[in-house]
Amino acid sequence: MSIMLRSNENPSAGVDVRFPLILTLDANGTPHRWITWQHACFYYTKDQIAWTAGAEAFSVLGGYNRVSGERSRIVSNSIIAIKGRPLAGRGFGQVPPLNNRELFQRDRFLCAYCGTLVHGAKLTRDHVVPFSRGGRDVWMNVVTACRPCNERKSDRTPDQAHMELRYLPYVPNRAEYLILTNRRILADQMEFLEQHVSVQSRLHARGVR
Repeated sequence: MSIMLRSNENPSAGVDVRFPLILTLDANGTPHRWITWQHACFYYTKDQIAWTAGAEAFSVLGGYNRVSGERSRIVSNSIIAIKGRPLAGRGFGQVPPLNNRELFQRDRFLCAYCGTLVHGAKLTRDHVVPFSRGGRDVWMNVVTACRPCNERKSDRTPDQAHMELRYLPYVPNRAEYLILTNRRILADQMEFLEQHVSVQSRLHARGVR
């Protein structure tokens, strides 16, 4: 089997950038999830593709037909819509799982208290309302903070610590979460997902990538 793949504009360390992830949608165009090129081939061979968008992402050459002598080939776009039940109303509105990687991406690596751009181990997850005061570990109660600000705030609310929040937390929708979870997004995939991101998202700010 021979594979020809489109180069990825946004490589991530430790990942084989020859193999871009494919963005799947439901038949109505609602963003669903990222899949590997092998999984995309499965949908193509099972005739489960409703329609496609974006540019060609990869081409796979298979075996030769004994009768015609022609070689089989699968060409996949970077965005594919899968046949079946639509996601609207059931999957798209689900709250995505919370973890530091996506939290820091959501907040653009900016400390919510001093506004400093920070990366790596100097970033922390701060609970706006601390656990000791009834706060929960959810998207709407967490922000990115540098270590000095987190230590200064300690086990207090921003008001109690006299520390003003520079931005408010929010829950990313599925489209934004897909952007946050994939650092190897192709330009056409990014353009498509941005159209589905909520207006409150900080991804609309300049210099997102």
